[in-house]
Amino acid sequence: MYSFQDGDGFWWPLQKLRSGSPFVTPDEMAAKVTATRNGGHVVTLVEEPKKVVLTKKQAKIVEKARVNDIPATYISARTNNGEESLLINAFVNGWTVEEPKRYVLPMPGTEYHTYQMHRNAQYYAVKGTGNWRPDAIALGTDDAVKHGYTVTQSDIDAAPAWVKAIKPLEVTDDGIR
Repeated sequence: MYSFQDGDGFWWPLQKLRSGSPFVTPDEMAAKVTATRNGGHVVTLVEEPKKVVLTKKQAKIVEKARVNDIPATYISARTNNGEESLLINAFVNGWTVEEPKRYVLPMPGTEYHTYQMHRNAQYYAVKGTGNWRPDAIALGTDDAVKHGYTVTQSDIDAAPAWVKAIKPLEVTDDGIR
């Protein structure tokens, strides 16, 4: 539920509205429009539930349950007991899909100074189309991420032994973890 508080700190029930009734709505957009028109802001009266984080496989089950005649039965038939309540909760409160962790693979002992860039560079192992290459160059981890030299744990698990010998660095969109 959402309500409106004006710039002076008055709530809608304390103000005179044209309709004479207080403004409380389950529609967040309607509350935002009213707040914008009247120089105030929206206040959430009931905490919104947090979205459940699901794997891609779990998200597909919930997505298909949404278009099924009996969603709970659909979910129950496709999960084990530990997963069922998680997916029902996701169906009710919403969900986000878990992104797999990403890594870069800086090759040890390959650092060198590039005089053209006046910085240090390093070789990284990267997964090409169907094969691994040891020849990707980047000016640090952020540059490696920018160039798309990231891989997932499943990529590393399926890689040849020389790749598995490299210590992976976990990265995020904003840098090293």
